[in-house]
Amino acid sequence: MPAVMADPLTLPRLPLLPEADTDWRRVAKIVTAKRHLEGEGFEVRRPFPGIDLSLADPFLLLDHMGAVEYAPGEAKGTPWHPHRGFETVTYIIDGAFQHQDTTGGGGLISDGATQWMTAASGIQHIEQPPPELVTKGGLFHGVQLWVNLPRAQKWVEPRYQDIQARDVKLLAADDGSSLVRVIAGSLAGHDGPGVTYTPINYLHATVAPGARLTLPWPREFNAMVYVLSGRGTAGVEEIGLDEGQLAVFAGSHHHGSQDGLVVRAADSQPLASANGWEILILGGLPIREPVARYGPFVMNTRDEIVQAFEDFQAGRMGTVPVPHLSAADEPLS
Repeated sequence: MPAVMADPLTLPRLPLLPEADTDWRRVAKIVTAKRHLEGEGFEVRRPFPGIDLSLADPFLLLDHMGAVEYAPGEAKGTPWHPHRGFETVTYIIDGAFQHQDTTGGGGLISDGATQWMTAASGIQHIEQPPPELVTKGGLFHGVQLWVNLPRAQKWVEPRYQDIQARDVKLLAADDGSSLVRVIAGSLAGHDGPGVTYTPINYLHATVAPGARLTLPWPREFNAMVYVLSGRGTAGVEEIGLDEGQLAVFAGSHHHGSQDGLVVRAADSQPLASANGWEILILGGLPIREPVARYGPFVMNTRDEIVQAFEDFQAGRMGTVPVPHLSAADEPLS
């Protein structure tokens, strides 16, 4: 697993949360991700949508790609397609994905890097495995998260954030046993590199086998934990949580002086999780606006969806670049 690894004993530590004075969020629901085929036919596991979307607000979709060991010729991507009204956040843990869009942005996302594309007013992009992965095969594991934009920001200019593995903020659990990567948001005063329109936290933790991880959590945020690999439990109730499952936490009760999340890794982990239980921890400030969604567009009203299709068909979401033939590709006369 080349997602950024570090010795937790060398990192800043999260605070020890007082057991009695912390409002530990309870688990409201466990969701098992459903399998779907995307793009040119690659399989994803999708824990949401599917649940009541208000529970996930401000997030719209989570696609877990892999972990998969591709044979030569097997790796697939997506053709050119448009987006409007939200952001796509692609985090690659193992392997690589190439990305290109109609504003000229893009590049290779690999081994712990994240690419944050704010589609907003409209953009087209293409996501493909790099030629080497197609030719030789190899390990691929990644996640794509869709983050909604509030009405006021759905029309901003598209923008790009290329977050390299080295940019991610690394923290250790209070006991130094587990590693937490802050991709976006803020945890105990430590800020991740991702710049967001809607306040969110997006974290990837490796919880050492048998260890307990506690996190201070913003009272106004919702909270979810998704398992990338391995097994453990969520909440003070210690509800079992396996690979491909999502725990949705209930809202704050304002009982303690601060809110906290607690998870625990099982003592024994499958071979693929030898480093520990791999989980995503995410949450944010709900936008609480009407959501009209159809395919690649997420707006507030049906009329805006119709307009998005019209704008796309009229070429107002960028022009797909024409591939350039080199002299070597030209037919011999």
